[in-house]
Formats: sequence, C-alpha cells, structure tokens
Amino acid sequence: MNSIDREIVVDAENAVVGRLASKVAKLLLEGYRVYIVNIDKAVITGKRKRVLEDFTRRLWIKSNVNPRRHGPFKPRSPEGIFRRVVRGMLPRRKPRGKSAYKRLRVYRGVPASLSGRDFIVFDDVLYRENPYGSVTLYEIAKSIGWIPIEERVGG
Repeated sequence: MNSIDREIVVDAENAVVGRLASKVAKLLLEGYRVYIVNIDKAVITGKRKRVLEDFTRRLWIKSNVNPRRHGPFKPRSPEGIFRRVVRGMLPRRKPRGKSAYKRLRVYRGVPASLSGRDFIVFDDVLYRENPYGSVTLYEIAKSIGWIPIEERVGG
C-alpha cells in the first residue's frame, strides 16, 4: 500500500471538537497520517459564557514549585487545543500512542500543500443546532489570550 493511501485530510469546519477528536484518535491508532484543516472553525457546544469560563478557569491551575518551569502547560491556540484533546484520547506514554500522536497535523485554514487534495467530512460529527448554542475554537483561543500571527506581525 502506498504511503499516500494511508493519509487522510479532514475538514473540521462546523465539526464538534470532541466527536471529531475521537474519530481522529481511532484513525491515528489504525496507522493513518491525519491532517486536520480549518480547525479554527470547529465548535464546542454549550452556552457561550459557560464554555469560556471553563477554559479560563483551567488556566488558573499552576504548580507551586515554579509555575514558569514546571507545568501544567496549557495550549492557547486553536491547533494546540485540538491536539491536546486528541492527546487525551491516545495512550501517549506507550510507543503505539507516541507514534500515533506524531502522525497528527493540525492547521488553521488550508495550507498550500493540501489545497489540491480532497477533504473528508464526517457527517456524524457535524454540529446540529441546539438551544444552548456553540463556540468556535477561534473564539475560545482569543478569549484565553491567544493572539493570531496576523495581528502580532501587523502591529
């Protein structure tokens, strides 16, 4: 089997983060190299205020020894947040989980190297309207202090 046959490009636009992460973790453990595009448009369901408070509260957890040197280190970018969710679904301390995690690539938008490829959209992970709403990973990342590279360079 060709190595390109074992590669999957997944479009995360309007996908629920947890559902998508579980599918991706399973594919990684099966040996696929998985590329995720448009991760900033993926959503977490729930009331906006509650979701943002939960992510902000997680940042308060610090080490008593030396918070800058000893963790826990929390990701703030949309890519980092999604990678951390997938990492929690893998046996990351075992060789099988480590190699699976290395095969994951996550991108905001669509990089030039993947623009000509066909994207897979999992229908069962797409967000369906509910009374509580949803928040995109981009909005969550901005609320916890992440600054997009476009804004950092432009200023």
